Amino acid sequence: MYPVITPIAGLVGLGIAFIILASILKRSGGEGKVKEIADQIHNGAMVFMKREFLLISFFAVIIGGLLFFFQKGDYGKEQSLAFFLGCLASSFAGFVGMFTATRANVRTTLAARDNGQADALSVAFFGGSVMGLTVASMGLIGLGGLYYFYKDNVHVAEIMEGFAMGASLVALFYRVGGGIFTKAADVGADLVGKVEAGIPEDDPRNPGVIADNVGDNVGDVAGMGSDIFESYCGAQIATVAIAGALAVNAAEALGATRETLMYLPLGLTTMGLLCSVLGILLVKMMSAKNPASALRIGTIGAAIIFIVGAYALCNHLEINSQIASAVLCGAVGGIVIGLVTEYYTGGKPVRDIAKSGETGVATVMITGLSVGMKSVAIPLLTLAATIFVSFEFAGLYGVGLAAVGMLGTVGITMAIDAYGPVADNAGGIAEMSAMGPETRKITDGLDAVGNTTAAIGKGFAIGAAGLAALALITAFIQKADISNFDFTDHAVLRTFFVGLFIGGVIPFLNGAITMEAVGSAAFDMINEIRRQFREIPGLLEGTGTPDSAKCVDIATRAATKRMILPAVLAVGTPLAVGFGFEAIAGVGAIALTGTLSGALLGCILMALFMSNAGGAWDNAKKYVEEGHNGGKGSETHKGCVVGDTVGDPFKDTSGPSMNILINVMAIVSLVIAPLL
Repeated sequence: MYPVITPIAGLVGLGIAFIILASILKRSGGEGKVKEIADQIHNGAMVFMKREFLLISFFAVIIGGLLFFFQKGDYGKEQSLAFFLGCLASSFAGFVGMFTATRANVRTTLAARDNGQADALSVAFFGGSVMGLTVASMGLIGLGGLYYFYKDNVHVAEIMEGFAMGASLVALFYRVGGGIFTKAADVGADLVGKVEAGIPEDDPRNPGVIADNVGDNVGDVAGMGSDIFESYCGAQIATVAIAGALAVNAAEALGATRETLMYLPLGLTTMGLLCSVLGILLVKMMSAKNPASALRIGTIGAAIIFIVGAYALCNHLEINSQIASAVLCGAVGGIVIGLVTEYYTGGKPVRDIAKSGETGVATVMITGLSVGMKSVAIPLLTLAATIFVSFEFAGLYGVGLAAVGMLGTVGITMAIDAYGPVADNAGGIAEMSAMGPETRKITDGLDAVGNTTAAIGKGFAIGAAGLAALALITAFIQKADISNFDFTDHAVLRTFFVGLFIGGVIPFLNGAITMEAVGSAAFDMINEIRRQFREIPGLLEGTGTPDSAKCVDIATRAATKRMILPAVLAVGTPLAVGFGFEAIAGVGAIALTGTLSGALLGCILMALFMSNAGGAWDNAKKYVEEGHNGGKGSETHKGCVVGDTVGDPFKDTSGPSMNILINVMAIVSLVIAPLL
């Protein structure tokens, strides 16, 4: 009876998400200037989503066709079907999240103006909750449905891998494309508007402001949602695959049948959805007090309930409690990484960067880079400890469950992350519609909390992606049947280390490609904003009308064009290494294991360094703008604005793209494993 509960729970969660969405849409969307600005942001986001969906559809047809016709074994048809379902599920979650965020932003602004902070927080958080619940629910509907229908098929894990591959394809396009879009707009708007023209952030005279607000949604709502969805599905599928490959006596040693162990990851995430709903209610109950405390208590509270529930579920299924302890490792690891990220992007290191701005731009850059490098240590050691302890509890299966434990309450985690861009947009709308200092003070307060939650969300996403990728790599090693990994064999040693060095190069290439894409797109954006300031009569004086649609179009075209190369790198590397070494020396699986290992370590290091350095630079600029170290317009402020401009593609494009890169490489490797 248990497998059917998972897709049903997903449907219930989706129903709750739509009830929340309906309650948001019942509120007034404003009128006049406010409505016009909100509609521009919404329409710009929908244009981006439409173009991305068309591009995804093109690649999906090709990859789905290859799976259908060339997959080894008798499950190619089912796997290709699951692949298309994964594409649709992830796309649907992204669309719903984007639609909700671009409707909740203006309603948050109006709530701040009319009812105060508590109501504004409630609207913004519920706007993010729709995204979080939709991500979790679509994962349960997709994976739970596939498992229910194919649980008696010996290839159920392979069929479900197709779903993860579909989710990875969408994540690659939404996350990387969204990152290029948002930072091209942000960098262009900041450099020309704030630095050159000397006008405030979100000033309606700036032609790039609408594109910048659109970018907050496409990057941090649709992009982050697809990123987390990919890791969420990948962790569950890898754990199912590891359980499916266990020998009968190995399963018995864990105190359960193999079938029970295969279903357990789905059972845990089903329970995690309930815990997320409870966490959302917790935030709602406490929103009238301190916003930051309410969000933190909701997140940690949901995780604690989930941990208790994991032990209860294992006890109910008569499974060894050590398995629940592996889940505990992942949940605790996620909390630690989030709190460390919060410190480095919102604590003393941020004030140190602001202080360094008193001596110029160079010291801002040096201090920010050192903060980013230091911030890598504790999260990486936390991941190492999580892997070691979870392995001690339940072997390779325990590592997979640790990843599931970290992602179990993804509904509340994603809700808090998506809250950030809604609050940010609300502040932008308040500024552009000239609502006055009282409204802007409330939205700025919500935005400041949103910056912290976004930083925590990025840290959590990196840790979760790393564990999920490790679980997928472990499943790949099992599936490729590498039974003799003997480092005393020179051929094995040579092949593995060649692959290791190839894998270590990939994150740097990906980072360079995505940074260059932002730089090139920002160049076009800057020239366009300068042209409009120069050629549109009265624009800087406030009597002219900016052509915001042109800036949105530049960012959209840049995103759809320049993300193809990162996609080819992510999908093509496992194919080239695996089949290349297989053809040359018959050691494709060992070489690919080395490549995945090198890429995994490189991606985690680069992701943590870039995301945390970028977040610290961003918050240092905001700290100065609050009146510290000289305040707005000072030389310190100018230096911190440059640091923030460099940090933008670090934290919102290249850093997050590492999560997608390693997971795509891992899932492609897992799918082609039978061919090696």
